[in-house]
Amino acid sequence: MPQLEIDVIVFDVLGTLVDEPAGIRAGIRELDPSLNDSRVEQLLSLWQQHIDREQRCVLDGVRPYLPSDVLDLEAARLVADVAEVDDPAAVSALALSGRRLPPWPDTVAGLARLAERFPLIGLSNASRSALLGLNAHAGLRWHQALSAEEAQTYKPDPAVYQLAVTVSGRPPDRLLMVAAHAWDLRGAQNLGLRTAYVARPVGDPPTSSDEFDLHAGDLAGLAVQLDDV
Repeated sequence: MPQLEIDVIVFDVLGTLVDEPAGIRAGIRELDPSLNDSRVEQLLSLWQQHIDREQRCVLDGVRPYLPSDVLDLEAARLVADVAEVDDPAAVSALALSGRRLPPWPDTVAGLARLAERFPLIGLSNASRSALLGLNAHAGLRWHQALSAEEAQTYKPDPAVYQLAVTVSGRPPDRLLMVAAHAWDLRGAQNLGLRTAYVARPVGDPPTSSDEFDLHAGDLAGLAVQLDDV
């Protein structure tokens, strides 16, 4: 294991600590309980593609920054239109499903264990209000929760990771970024943060060219590795 000197742990939230697809999937089922599994998955993919595309448009300067709440509402309207659901209240409820995401089984206990040794920062592309809601729903424990909304952009823009560096008051290489998305860890690396990949079913696995400091199957495994730091 690489020799690390870590003062603060920074966690991605969506996908890393909470099962985002499961929450959106549940919202789609509530939108129209008659949908079969295949149709739900199609609509979930439509939602995800919209969010990914529009965040990329913000990063590329094609459209101005809009918080995740706006993009979620756009995605909800798109899904409702395709599902032929014309109920504004149902669309609004679907748009808020991103605040009702279940934690992974190891998340709550893993954060509690790590919080005994390190300050923990949550760093998410979710808006301030969405982050507050999903943290409360999933029971996530933080010493600080930061939204990309503060930087008016989205990860992997370096300005988002800089939020954690600034708040911590520590050099970037004393922060450990933990994520289930290789693209997120690459963004953190570009600013000099140390990195830890945690495997999740919905994540973005590393490629053969990625060189992250730590790899773990879950937060318990990460904690064991950090016990030696």
